[in-house]
Amino acid sequence: MMAVRASVFRWVSEDIISTHYLTNRVTLQTQQRCGFRKVAKKVEPKKGVVEEAEQNEILHKKGVAPAPDLPTPHVPTRSFGRLVKPFVFTIGFTGCSFSGAAIWQYESLKSRVQGYFDDVKADWLEKIRPQKQGDLRKQVNQWWNTLSDGQKTVTGIIAANALVFCCWRVPSLQRSMLKYFTSNPSSKALCWPMLLSTFSHYSLFHMAANMYVLWSFSSSIINMMGKEQFMALYLSAGVISTFVSYVSKTAMGRFGPSLGASGAIMAVLAAVCTKMPEAKLAIIFLPMYTFTAGNALKAIVALDTTGLILGWRFFDHAAHLGGALFGIWYIIYGHELIWKNREPLVKMWHDFRTRGPGTGGNGSI
Repeated sequence: MMAVRASVFRWVSEDIISTHYLTNRVTLQTQQRCGFRKVAKKVEPKKGVVEEAEQNEILHKKGVAPAPDLPTPHVPTRSFGRLVKPFVFTIGFTGCSFSGAAIWQYESLKSRVQGYFDDVKADWLEKIRPQKQGDLRKQVNQWWNTLSDGQKTVTGIIAANALVFCCWRVPSLQRSMLKYFTSNPSSKALCWPMLLSTFSHYSLFHMAANMYVLWSFSSSIINMMGKEQFMALYLSAGVISTFVSYVSKTAMGRFGPSLGASGAIMAVLAAVCTKMPEAKLAIIFLPMYTFTAGNALKAIVALDTTGLILGWRFFDHAAHLGGALFGIWYIIYGHELIWKNREPLVKMWHDFRTRGPGTGGNGSI
């Protein structure tokens, strides 16, 4: 079996900015069990309250307004009813992702067939056209052509993450970034942050490590399932892992924003390790020590499970587990249930595309 040696095994997981909230106090009032009523004690105001009242009176005489009271912090409620909308969004987005991937693959095959003669013509014109020296565009095209299909696909994901990373550095965008590019079950925006937070990194090291791991496994995953199916898996895994994080935070009452692509990358890593369990992996700083992909996946799942049970809060272990379990499930069951049953949708799209004016409904690829 072909051994695939990955250059990175350990990656930086999703940053979690945890926020602690005050718990509600419940005061219990007990009644006396004897027949006599106890004389009520005279309630004297506390010293701090008297001093505060005197200070406010002095400020009022001087014409200065007293300091306003601080607002009571919002305490999020552990309501699973708020997760209904994210659950529906997760199911709908996953279905749309794989449906769009099937249509994308159809259009790619169609354009590849139609563009064959255009490529031949372009090669002929390139030979008779005078060559330019030092053309930057030509050098970029040559570099682009040296990349594999997986690396080309991942380049777009890296560019999107870099753009969002730059947006975090704009002060005027901080409020919008925190609202839409971090996932938090207690936030007003619940659905779209499940997807947008997958492309969001606040730390440069966090983004660089995640993208390097994705780049390392890009060729293997694209060769396994193609760029269209990979994109559907990646985007769906990002949303599903965020939903699992929502459920975990709501159940434990630990609310706080999360961001990062670790959940989606865990699905990619789990898919490759499940498909090729005997492949050899190595840690970047210890390349002399190798281990199988199957053992690596077991260790990662065990680590995240332990962190979730013990309540470790440095990483979003629930999101990691959600992404990993989705990647394993998709390779074992999902590919057969979803991707191999796309023919009715593709046929429907083909009939729609060929039912144009002048085709008579009998067009073909």
